[in-house]
Amino acid sequence: MNPRTPDPRTARRRYATVCALFWLPVGAAIAPKVLLLTERGFALATITAFVAAHSLTAAALELPTGGLSDVLGRRPVLAAAGVLDLAALALIGLGTTALPVALGSVLLGAGRALSTGPAEAWYVDTVQAKEGPGAELRTGLARGSAASSAALAVGTLIGGGLPWLLGLGPNPGAWLAEATAGYVVPLSVPMLLGVLIELGFITYVLLALPEPPHPRATLSGVLRGIPATALDGLRPAGRDAMVRRVLLSAGSAGAALFTLELLTPGRAAALTGAPESGAVVFAGLACAGYVCSGVGSHLAPLTARRAGGGERAVLVGLAAGALGLLLLGATAAFTGPAVTILAVCGYGLVYLGLGAAGPNENELLHRRVGREGRATALSVQSLALQLTGAAAGLTIGALPAGPLPWLVGGITLLAGALLWTGSMGGRSQKEPAGPRNEPAGSQKEPAPHPGSAKARAE
Repeated sequence: MNPRTPDPRTARRRYATVCALFWLPVGAAIAPKVLLLTERGFALATITAFVAAHSLTAAALELPTGGLSDVLGRRPVLAAAGVLDLAALALIGLGTTALPVALGSVLLGAGRALSTGPAEAWYVDTVQAKEGPGAELRTGLARGSAASSAALAVGTLIGGGLPWLLGLGPNPGAWLAEATAGYVVPLSVPMLLGVLIELGFITYVLLALPEPPHPRATLSGVLRGIPATALDGLRPAGRDAMVRRVLLSAGSAGAALFTLELLTPGRAAALTGAPESGAVVFAGLACAGYVCSGVGSHLAPLTARRAGGGERAVLVGLAAGALGLLLLGATAAFTGPAVTILAVCGYGLVYLGLGAAGPNENELLHRRVGREGRATALSVQSLALQLTGAAAGLTIGALPAGPLPWLVGGITLLAGALLWTGSMGGRSQKEPAGPRNEPAGSQKEPAPHPGSAKARAE
């Protein structure tokens, strides 16, 4: 064991800090991004193509980068993700034509792929190194998820509030655009602030995340090791019903999240009549959503206890999220204070449900895979989310405005929730004491998860 390996309490704190620093600049970009691109003359179909480029890049790189983390280590891959995100935010924030924005979207997708798994895998590795394979994981995972949600909430407030403040005055924002030859406008400032936050994230990762030393490898050895590790990460999905179920429900969550990200900014701008004020409204709404997600994540252990196990908790969480999206769809064609209140409640319910489901899903996943393929398994999970989200985004972009796009997202998430009904007929779901000793790539099939239906997909 590395003598610098932190104790579990310290590991939980550092993991939560890394999650917060990573998602804070992402949150700052959420509120102004679609409105910024709209202000710069891009049509919704083009903006959807940028989002799809981000998602498809992330999907294409998920498995190779997951394997890279398992081969090289968690820390260098996570730091590289910060570098790519830094460049992406700068390109999107300053880009006035399609090429830099498209390049930024691709780099953002690559950074997303690199970031999937290393921090969480570092936390699980560290805790199990101190307390053994039976170490309790759900509390730390829930805290990391809650920290991510809190950072997104703060980031969206910053991202929505800064453009509004900079737009105040007799000639809103013109002084800023004139001083920078049009490259910087009020809506792009939050992304440039995100560049500075990314510098702090990279520094913290390099200084605060010690990990067991990895065997030195040549570049050719690393490249040879990545495909094998990626295949090892895919094997559990092929033979373990629980892992498949987690992956499929992650895909349904991706469709739900992309529905919210694409449709809510325009709905907020239509409500206020201006992009900057729409960004403020969306920022407040997104902040409330992320607070709900954080509350859901914090309550994930309690949800599992009250529901009778992790599987039942995932079912409850995803079903609640689907109900929220369907409520948003039902109110899309109407106006009025009561309708707005119902829509806001539906928005919050989506995040509350997904927040409660996430840590329970990942707890189940970590009990099924070993250390050697842990980051790869998380990359497969993110791959499912990104691919389904990209498909949902392209579908929604082609649908007419109104209730239908919202209903598509809601039905997809409901289908993900129904995947978990297959295990409800057995005894109450209880997580095993610890993961199997075999690595993820072992040819031996993991023991069936108690209460699960072996042939069920995730």
